[in-house]
Amino acid sequence: TSIRMEPVGEYYSKARALEYLDAGYVVIVGGGTSNPYFSTDSAAALRGIELETDVLLKGTRVDGVYTADPEKDPAAVKFDEISFDEVYARNLKIMDLTAFTLCRENRLPVIVFDMDTPGNLARVLAGEAIGTLVKP
Repeated sequence: TSIRMEPVGEYYSKARALEYLDAGYVVIVGGGTSNPYFSTDSAAALRGIELETDVLLKGTRVDGVYTADPEKDPAAVKFDEISFDEVYARNLKIMDLTAFTLCRENRLPVIVFDMDTPGNLARVLAGEAIGTLVKP
């Protein structure tokens, strides 16, 4: 975590997180950056880049990236894959601009998926093609 809260979780250290990953453990990073003006999306992007992860998982209320907000526009069409450039050109709102730019500039793909559907996290971790892949 980015703030001290032992015994709930260890205080974040890149070196320690990499040690755990190298040993085969799953590392869950929580608590944001502990800095004002940075969202949890920005924290996730920062930590993903810092730890050289393969992908950032963006769990949200909808099951992917759409041409418009599917909660407001029933005609919105879902993308299975979309590039960062196309997301930007279409002005789609998938995460805050800081997080989006960090991922784009560092070529960190993002999988946007519905976190409210039971089993979806396990499915995405197993490599199932659910949600939308945002790729460089």
